[in-house]
Amino acid sequence: MAANRIVAIVDDDEAVRTATVSLVRSLGHDVRSFASAEEFLREGGDEGIDCLVTDVHMPGIDGTDLHRLLVEKGRTYPVVFVTGYPDDAMRASVMAAGAFCYLGKPYSGDELIECLERALHPR
Repeated sequence: MAANRIVAIVDDDEAVRTATVSLVRSLGHDVRSFASAEEFLREGGDEGIDCLVTDVHMPGIDGTDLHRLLVEKGRTYPVVFVTGYPDDAMRASVMAAGAFCYLGKPYSGDELIECLERALHPR
């Protein structure tokens, strides 16, 4: 996997966010970390990134609304959704809206690495 890609992590669960940041950094990527979609949008986190990993269920703007707002702004980078409440209807909905991956928590590091590899290095 090539280094120096920028991956944004948006998750209100601090432990998950910290672990995800650590994993992505271990792959050689730069990481921007945010505790909410509002923080991500307010701090310009949606600019210059190569991939977004976001939780589906968060207080305030949830992951699906964040994705919709980004699409409206013309942001076309891959989005990986993670959720503690996986279900087939939500998976179908986010994938139809253009999500790149959908992972249920707890997901393995290998699952996330595979999604990121495909997202950052399409064949």
